[in-house]
Amino acid sequence: MNFPANEIKTLSPLVLAHIGDAYFHLYIRTRLLQVTRNITNLHDLSAQIVSATVQAKTYHEIENLLSDEERDIFRRGRNAKSHAPRKATVAEYHASTGFEALLGELFLKKNFARLNEICEAAFVKSYQAEEIS
Repeated sequence: MNFPANEIKTLSPLVLAHIGDAYFHLYIRTRLLQVTRNITNLHDLSAQIVSATVQAKTYHEIENLLSDEERDIFRRGRNAKSHAPRKATVAEYHASTGFEALLGELFLKKNFARLNEICEAAFVKSYQAEEIS
């Protein structure tokens, strides 16, 4: 489906985050197939990487790779009114929402090269952190 750029700008950051969350889950699950084929490991690793806590840490590690426009999208998502889950702090949840909003906007704009670049950087940072812990 095609969304005009001006329509994407009117979407709620939480809607963008909803799309970005779905994309990131699929990206991580697919990417982990290069690491393991064991379903238990796939589930455990993907659940850790897509958690709000790890996404928040990962965002801050890759923030310097982002353009000013991408940081603005993140801020819109981070500042959206939402409720944090029990397993993350409010700050972590808001940061992960901002990260997912960025991914959602890139997906809807069909900027797949940049979307994959950011997701790969996030995967590398988060997988390295999870492998160590």
